[in-house]
Amino acid sequence: MTLRKVELADATEPLARYAQAVDKGPLVVTKDGQPIAVVLSVDNADLETVALSNHPGFLEVIERSRDRQKREGGLSSAEVRALFASEP
Repeated sequence: MTLRKVELADATEPLARYAQAVDKGPLVVTKDGQPIAVVLSVDNADLETVALSNHPGFLEVIERSRDRQKREGGLSSAEVRALFASEP
């Protein structure tokens, strides 16, 4: 899979044509050489997952959670599995 780029001024194809080519890899749209958008496949993702992955409030919750985990530690995945396995 290859990362492809197209400058906004040169992106003259219909959106459908770019979307149909997502199997070739993500397409980064740039303006003056800086990325401004991306067209990519969302295999194995539902609409809610896609919406949340870019929602500022949700991303803030994730960042706070990561910060807290760094400060206070947390449980490993093995510890969580063991906790669930021991429940009646």
